[in-house]
Amino acid sequence: MEEINLEQMRQLVLIAVFGVGFLFGAISQKSHFCTMGAVSDIVNFGDWGRMRMWVLAIAVAALGLQTLIYLGKANVNDTIFVAGSWSWLSATLGGLLFGVGMVLASGCGSKTLIRLGTGNLKALFVFVVLGLTAYMTLKGVFGVFRANYLDPFKIELGASSYLPQLLDNEKGTLSTAIMFGIPLALLAWVFAKKSAWSRDVLLGGLGVGLCVVASWWAVFQLGFLPEHPETLEAAYMGSYNNRAEGMSFVAPYAYTLEWLMFYSDVTRVLTVGVVSCLGVIAGSLITSIITREFRWEAFNGVEDMANHTVGAALMGIGGVMALGCTVGQGLSGVSTLSLTSWITLTFIVLGAIAALKYQVWRVERMA
Repeated sequence: MEEINLEQMRQLVLIAVFGVGFLFGAISQKSHFCTMGAVSDIVNFGDWGRMRMWVLAIAVAALGLQTLIYLGKANVNDTIFVAGSWSWLSATLGGLLFGVGMVLASGCGSKTLIRLGTGNLKALFVFVVLGLTAYMTLKGVFGVFRANYLDPFKIELGASSYLPQLLDNEKGTLSTAIMFGIPLALLAWVFAKKSAWSRDVLLGGLGVGLCVVASWWAVFQLGFLPEHPETLEAAYMGSYNNRAEGMSFVAPYAYTLEWLMFYSDVTRVLTVGVVSCLGVIAGSLITSIITREFRWEAFNGVEDMANHTVGAALMGIGGVMALGCTVGQGLSGVSTLSLTSWITLTFIVLGAIAALKYQVWRVERMA
């Protein structure tokens, strides 16, 4: 394969992923899709509407990806989510930190991009702090601590943490039942209540879920190269680490800042994660302008800025430790039916609940 074709292949993947990110941002802005908001609605008001939207997105993403796997159009073992060795301390602690952080910062990584597109300057600040701390946890001072003192605590799960494979090594009828049974069970739970049939729930759940599937499809079908002419090994064009990358918004923040700061360095190129971030911002921006919801917003005071600073830092550190955010683990990860992704997601939610309870307690105490 000629070099020009390799570059065209990479560009095609990036264009496709940017388009998916654009749709993700537009749909999320229009439907008010927000994981932190879904948990907050339950804790503060007992309202499960946005939670059903989020679970619908999970179900659609999982059903779509498992269908691709079943048809031989995707290889779940090429992702970071189904490794047989699980650094449980990093994942669980990181999940808790991320959950607390997204409450303090008024939203997770994807919500920050969406708010940034609507003119929220607080989101711009969160973007920078989250990206810097994520980079520090990937390759900097926090990364050394993580690698030396957290990551070594591991559990060996065998060849893979992919649930169908864990529970049925023979890949028989049970494996197929698990692949489709889990997302179908989630769909049944979502639509058990009439509130799930509202326009926003359907738009947000179906739209976001399909965006995750489309992102996986672009990576596996447009980006996969069975044999790279230079390395003679399989490769994923447009990826940062030559793995199949699903939608995620923690490490890509760091890579976006890196690309902006080292733009003149020809070795720093656009990747799937970077264009996803840019696409979400663009989609939210265009939608907010069309709907006349775009408006400038800044911090209300020192306390507001302090909360967002701490929250952004916790998300940057925790998201890298957990190998993803509420989209990276909570949609892309769980769509692979990885046992470790489901556990990590649980700790993210627990962290968010703890932070929300603390905020309620603090307000009541001040009153």
